[in-house]
Amino acid sequence: MPKVVDHQARRIQVADAVQQLITEQGLDRVTVARTAAAAGVSVGHVQHYFPTKDEMLLFTHGRVVQQVLDRVSELGERATRQRLPIRDVVVEGLVEWLPVDPRRRSAHRVVLAFLGRTVDNPRLAHAHADTGRLIRSMLATAVQNGKECGEVPDGTDQDLAALELHSLVEGLALQLGSGPDADAADAANADASRTALALVAARVQAVFPGRCRQYE
Repeated sequence: MPKVVDHQARRIQVADAVQQLITEQGLDRVTVARTAAAAGVSVGHVQHYFPTKDEMLLFTHGRVVQQVLDRVSELGERATRQRLPIRDVVVEGLVEWLPVDPRRRSAHRVVLAFLGRTVDNPRLAHAHADTGRLIRSMLATAVQNGKECGEVPDGTDQDLAALELHSLVEGLALQLGSGPDADAADAANADASRTALALVAARVQAVFPGRCRQYE
């Protein structure tokens, strides 16, 4: 029987190598040859699936974003089982986008590299815009659900609240993850991370100040 090739698995294998290179060396060091070596495949293998560097970056960015969204979805399922407030889920979900530990710093490096390329590539720019709209839509839904259960005041504009929270996290992520010493395990970075986490929690609390009636 002919061998069945899992093309998606092969793309993921290359994408993981791209993420590793971006995390350790930066986007400028990502070449077809280095990616092939990091993935343990041939140069022809990489070129077959990704004809250009931007194609590699687009797929890698999509994989990183989907991994974050999957973790956010798992948070929502856990919150339902444990009867947690929506507020807690929103905080944890937003923190997934902050580079406050090695895993999330690696994801942020990919997002930052992707953002830099959107200036010159409309396809990447559209993908970045789509991701932002999706995040804000999820936040707006959470705010609307909060209004229905009593955590959010009835007069709250869910779209404005979603924009505020998304903008806050995007700005904090840039501040935490784009400095020359962002990966250093020092007191200053630890303090900056704690401050960012506290700020996110405070702003979410301001949007979700009430108690959920469904759990009472």
